[in-house]
Amino acid sequence: MELFSILRDRVQICASIGFWVVLLFILGNSRGTTSASTYLIGLGSYDITGPAADVNMMGYANAEQIASGVHFRLRARTFIVAEPQGNRVVFVNLDACMASQLVKMKVIERLKARYGNLYTENNVAISGIHTHAGPGGYLQYVVYIVTSLGFVRQSFDALVDGIEKCIIQAHENLRPGSVFVNKGQLLNTGVNRSPSAYLNNPASERSKYKYNVDTEMTLLKFVDHEWGPVGSFNWFATHGTSMSRTNSLISGDNKGAAARFMEDWFEENNSGSGGSSSTKDKIPRRVSNIIPSMRKKYNKLIDLAATFQSSGGRHATRLLSVVRRVRSDSRQAEKPRFVSAFCQTNCGDVSPNVLGAFCTDTGLPCDFNQSTCNGKNELCYGRGPGYPDEFESTRIIGDRQFRKAVDLFNEASEQLNGKVDYRHTFKDFSKLEVTLPKKGGNEVVNTCPAAMGFGFAAGTTDGPGAFDFKQGDNKGNAFWRLVRNVLKTPSKEQIDCQKPKPILLDTGEMKEPYDWAPSILPIQILRIGQLVILSVPGEFTTMAGRRLRDAVRTVLTSGGQFNNNIHVVIAGLTNTYSQYITTFEEYEVQRYEGASTLYGPHTLSAYIQQFQKLAESLLSGNHVEPGPQPPDLLDKQISLLTPVVVDATPLGVKFGDVSTDVPANSTFKKGDMATVTFWSACPRNDLMTEGTFALVEILKDKDTWIPVYDDDDFCLRFKWGRPWKLSTHSHATIEWRIPESVVSGVYRIRHFGAAKSLLGSIQHFTGTSRAFVVV
Repeated sequence: MELFSILRDRVQICASIGFWVVLLFILGNSRGTTSASTYLIGLGSYDITGPAADVNMMGYANAEQIASGVHFRLRARTFIVAEPQGNRVVFVNLDACMASQLVKMKVIERLKARYGNLYTENNVAISGIHTHAGPGGYLQYVVYIVTSLGFVRQSFDALVDGIEKCIIQAHENLRPGSVFVNKGQLLNTGVNRSPSAYLNNPASERSKYKYNVDTEMTLLKFVDHEWGPVGSFNWFATHGTSMSRTNSLISGDNKGAAARFMEDWFEENNSGSGGSSSTKDKIPRRVSNIIPSMRKKYNKLIDLAATFQSSGGRHATRLLSVVRRVRSDSRQAEKPRFVSAFCQTNCGDVSPNVLGAFCTDTGLPCDFNQSTCNGKNELCYGRGPGYPDEFESTRIIGDRQFRKAVDLFNEASEQLNGKVDYRHTFKDFSKLEVTLPKKGGNEVVNTCPAAMGFGFAAGTTDGPGAFDFKQGDNKGNAFWRLVRNVLKTPSKEQIDCQKPKPILLDTGEMKEPYDWAPSILPIQILRIGQLVILSVPGEFTTMAGRRLRDAVRTVLTSGGQFNNNIHVVIAGLTNTYSQYITTFEEYEVQRYEGASTLYGPHTLSAYIQQFQKLAESLLSGNHVEPGPQPPDLLDKQISLLTPVVVDATPLGVKFGDVSTDVPANSTFKKGDMATVTFWSACPRNDLMTEGTFALVEILKDKDTWIPVYDDDDFCLRFKWGRPWKLSTHSHATIEWRIPESVVSGVYRIRHFGAAKSLLGSIQHFTGTSRAFVVV
């Protein structure tokens, strides 16, 4: 028995040791697997719509394009990808024309105050989709805020606040997850608007590509390990100019529309399974899931609607606008909100107006080389696929991007694995030395202080300029030189440096009342496994972007850390804005993009040189010098935009009262438009951030009104205006284009606003239309 006990004890000891060895082996291997394939991922989204009245829109530089309502809201969307115990990167996509150097500075200051050095200028990228229908006045350099009457604090604050909040959301949502990448071709969504400049590139280079625009979309799919898919970001090149230079409604244009379509598609069609639903039907709406189809007799619906008359204006709380909106956080489940962003890349010469450019007087195609009509650029306009309806063109181009993104999202299977890393530096592009290969050796050239050519003032087929300027002008004329010299006469060195560009505005050497153009620019690379994002502070043309991507890819694949499966994408209009970047050959033609390439003919070569150095540092792990800091010009900003003084209504009328209602006992069909006009007040009094100015509600159970559409929906437009510029009276008109996907029932339209008294206090109000039937 004693021997048996000894043997038994030894067996138990061995078994115990074996168990722990096996357990440690399993745990060790599971940790290795997790670290190799798992990141922490977090996504966030926040409203950045800004002032919807009185403010000039950024993009077309058209002083008469003043915001007067909302097509749909603008948002900042963010992803964070982090190693569990290591580096992290942040990418923010803005429904804005471009990023702003000053905005990023202030965002980073706030993030440092909250998180220390976790988020810095080095690992945070902020990019714009390039909509030309958002409020301006948020950049810090004079040339970009002239038409907005200087700096607009509300525009600036809306961006800074929204970016900070969406990064906080993403940070708080960080959880174990995976990132997948997919690519695909998307045609008929962009055309080259400067084909004569593209043709000046070497024929041997052009022969490598089937199209004169980039047709590839690159998409990231974010999958939370518990919740499943939680978002997607993609990059595709087409300008945000489906909405024209005469539009006055705030809009995310085609990319903002695509993001709204995809987020709504996922919400309706997905419960965490990855999004396998078909996109061949119309863009889906949540309402059909919220409200059971009301299969009642028509007469009963009419009788029911007749019991709800317009309520008249009444006081409301600010919170009511937030709570009642369709996508209110108060109605979100515990699962994180799905976030989808359609980001910009090398769109410099790519127009969404895919039908081509035509003369408005004759209907004939514009001149090929200069985009003129009988010598005048003002008559040459590009046509979108919904011509002559710019809203329909916006929907179609957005829909094409949305549908391709859904396909890529559904089929994404390549998982990103490997390091999360980043490199960032500032460079003074007004005086960079650039080494170029030359037969028999190298040649050292220089970039120049910023300057804009005569062709810049001609505009593009997306938004023509004025007077007698023409694209492709490499001579200029005497009259406009005289006008230029009143502001600043360029030096001989500057003229020689910028050749063959004839200088119209010598912005890099104009310093009064403060800097007119940037000189110190950020250069940044973000890495997530085999994906590399090149953050560029401007608009690269198609061929310029191809050269930059190829140059960086060559460096990275030669280092041994990457194979040929590396994905290199350009994030355009990121971290600041410095206009265009063309190839040397395109610069020689001096169409709009070449005339807007600020730092001279070697601008692209300078970018390639600097990005190659960052890529080499990424491979070696070496530190990068931060470079010279750009100026903070916030305290020097000048604003000439007058504030709201007071709002008023006629005697006996309240804010929110209905001025023009839908007809009594009215019935609408799908495809009709219901319109209601309210007595209102200036939207600048309250931006209704994360709220709404307009709302459509459906009746449920005879006494409960459910929100179904708000001013973040493509079908609902909020239009605001005064009878004359200095009037204290104003109206808000809400137009609901009834979608084909709507369910039959009883509906009503509501308006939310805020009025300013003579003493400066703000009074929130709401108004409601009479009910009507939709069949």
